[in-house]
Amino acid sequence: MKWTAAQLSDLSGRVAVVTGANSGIGFRTAEAFAAHGARVVLACRDLVRAERAVQRIDSGHVTSAGLDLASMSSVREFAESWTGPIDILVNNAGVMAPPKPARTADGFELQFGTNHLAHFVLTGLLLPALLEAERARVVTVASIAHHGGGADLLEANVGTAYDPRHCYANSKLANLLFADELERQSRGRGLPMESVAAHPGVSATGLFSDAEGMGAKRIVRAAAPAVLRLATQSARAGARSVLYAATEAEPGSYTGPQRFGETRGRIGPARRSPVARDAQVARRLWRVSEELTGFQYPWPSPGAASRSADADLN
Repeated sequence: MKWTAAQLSDLSGRVAVVTGANSGIGFRTAEAFAAHGARVVLACRDLVRAERAVQRIDSGHVTSAGLDLASMSSVREFAESWTGPIDILVNNAGVMAPPKPARTADGFELQFGTNHLAHFVLTGLLLPALLEAERARVVTVASIAHHGGGADLLEANVGTAYDPRHCYANSKLANLLFADELERQSRGRGLPMESVAAHPGVSATGLFSDAEGMGAKRIVRAAAPAVLRLATQSARAGARSVLYAATEAEPGSYTGPQRFGETRGRIGPARRSPVARDAQVARRLWRVSEELTGFQYPWPSPGAASRSADADLN
């Protein structure tokens, strides 16, 4: 479909949180939300860069907050400091293919821990704020790289020889499975919260030059800017699928570019790998995520949503 950020509806009065929003897809997503009236919080590890991003957007509706997804204590601090409803949560931040194995502060493989487990816990900790909104939406940013992942993601990227690309693919497959299972669980409880997924195709972002990821290799950092300009679409173009998912797409959907192997172009329904369509694997991943993090979602008791709705009517 021919859809751009200019077609976003008025978001005045809505609150959006975007992780990893100081650059790339996250920045362009936050920028578009703010341009259409939303109050936006850039949740970032590097507060200096986050504040620069706030100044670039130049809107009184945008603020920043510290969030290091490689540390569960930071995830908890961010969530515990939050007050008020959240209308849109964009799980965007991530790390891609560090050449050598690395761990989060909690001992998880860096990509699985940062890209999936931290967002799994963050979304759960923010669940009460999401349910305060009239109808909240959680957008989890996956990748066409998920096609390279497999059911071995249930091992959380440990126990086998480290393969940077496969571990990244598994983490993005986990993002997609999480988004689907979150939608199933929310819908099954009749809650006013929707979950969707999106991917930006192949876009010119800092993910390629990040020193914790592929950019750990000096030659990659040096070559990335020129190569990205020639071979990828812009971060602004890549953000279109995320923005559409956040505001227009059907609950449970997966949105991405449609041309050149889904690397760029007009957006529409994105393809899922067979494993990504497996609800049983998604349920198992949810249980594995609970076991690894020790965190369970604080779902409201059965009937609580309907009782709240009745109270609002009286």
